[in-house]
Amino acid sequence: MVSGLKEKVGEVLLPGDEFCFEAEDTISLTEQVKPEKVVCGPGLRRSGDRLLVCKSGVLRHKQPNTFWIDSQQRRYVPVKGESVVGIVTAKSGDVFKVDFGGSEQASLSYLAFEGATKRNRPNVQVGDLVFAQFLIANKDMEPELVCIDGSGRANGMGVLAGGGLLFRVSLGLVRRLLAPHSKIESDLKQLFPCELVVGMNGRVWVHSCSVQQTLIIANLLQSCDTMTAAQRRELFRRVQQGVL
Repeated sequence: MVSGLKEKVGEVLLPGDEFCFEAEDTISLTEQVKPEKVVCGPGLRRSGDRLLVCKSGVLRHKQPNTFWIDSQQRRYVPVKGESVVGIVTAKSGDVFKVDFGGSEQASLSYLAFEGATKRNRPNVQVGDLVFAQFLIANKDMEPELVCIDGSGRANGMGVLAGGGLLFRVSLGLVRRLLAPHSKIESDLKQLFPCELVVGMNGRVWVHSCSVQQTLIIANLLQSCDTMTAAQRRELFRRVQQGVL
């Protein structure tokens, strides 16, 4: 465990705050946790026997020993395995260039689609939206995207169908939308049945039965960014009753 860290859960921490590992700390009355078993999420970094805060935000904790910083960051840094919504900006030979909102563009091979071969090429055009995940993402190499999982299946990834609306939200709201059993997403789909694709890069694509509903959904999601759960439920109730 980390000295003083669990007591800070729910509080705002700033870059530069640090905590020391203590082998005698415990998660519960019966289970001792060694320092090497503490899992550091976004916003936290280990340095020897210390844990450093590198982003400002609210400290969160998931049992038994996972910690991360919940921030309202808008600049996305690619992470291997994370799924993003990108825009195809160019085609160079057999490789597409994809803008995912980072400091540089990522590459996407035409073979990185389910069922793609040299003869059976995917129909991807400049300007298309793609839902893909990072195969390579580190500071020393160009980011690389793929639209297949480890078994070669698309699993929901690929070129997004025509229509719909693409907009941006904070990375904090993205994590709330992608959380298991997300109340925001379930309440929204009960209000307006829709197709929703959420990328870890803060881009959200939504498609519903009409342009009006699509715009309402986008406005509701952007409003949820700064609302509490009670405020969100009240807003959804008013929309359902036709007040707004």
